[in-house]
Amino acid sequence: MDEIDKLIERHQNLSKLSVAFLYSITVSIAVNMFWTPGGIYGSGVTGAAQLVSTVTGRWFPFHISTAVMYFALNAPLFVLSWRKIDHKFTLFTVVAVALASTMMHLLPGTRITADPLICAIFGGVVNGFGTGMSLRNGISTGGIDILGIILRKKTGKSVGTINIIFNIFIISCAGLIFGWVHALYSAVSIFINGQVIDMVYNKDQKLQVMIVTSKPKNVITQIQSEMRRGITIVHDAEGAYKHEEKTILFTIISRSELHDLETAMEASDQHAFVSVTDTVKIMGRFYQKHIY
Repeated sequence: MDEIDKLIERHQNLSKLSVAFLYSITVSIAVNMFWTPGGIYGSGVTGAAQLVSTVTGRWFPFHISTAVMYFALNAPLFVLSWRKIDHKFTLFTVVAVALASTMMHLLPGTRITADPLICAIFGGVVNGFGTGMSLRNGISTGGIDILGIILRKKTGKSVGTINIIFNIFIISCAGLIFGWVHALYSAVSIFINGQVIDMVYNKDQKLQVMIVTSKPKNVITQIQSEMRRGITIVHDAEGAYKHEEKTILFTIISRSELHDLETAMEASDQHAFVSVTDTVKIMGRFYQKHIY
């Protein structure tokens, strides 16, 4: 059994390394082929690294490249992640950021188009896809992701407000340096980047599950053995077709647990009626798995 666990862990590690390499390519393409040639800033630490690179190149006697600055800005967050989150998680984050910095340096800056709107759209799509794939496979791309995980662990809330403030700062700088038209394009790119991340990384989306069953004990036992979820039970329901006594069960799961739910239902009651709908907001206690 230990050998099987080792093989599974080795496969997971190789998958994470592959995804880290994929991210390094996508962020390099976004920065070197779309954002920088189009005068567009990305979101988070990537945008901050571009900003410092632009400022040092224009008004200082020395120039710090985006690749070097990207790693330098992430370095203090590695320490924070090592102390507050998890050592293995931090190591994969360092690998992802190091690969991204290396690829940004190696990949030649190519001006594909002079249209800043196209640069904004394609840069946001490419970077969003790479970032979303990384998060989906349990890898952080550094930056505000790390702050978000720490804040979520302590308060249960996301780092959305900090992320918005940080990106507003980057957009404002883009307006001052490149002009407000480019600031608008940067805002468009950041918005697209976020939307693509959400589409690719839908792991934490909450779903409401309603189960109508004649075998409530079996279903409850199976769900709670597969997932750490509370269940609300409504007794004495009646089916309108055969007038059979039913029990209605309500629970909330994340989208990543949808397959576990299907497995639990197949094992407990294959004839149960199951309805799964998106949940807009949850108030109260909800167990949130760590991403690492």
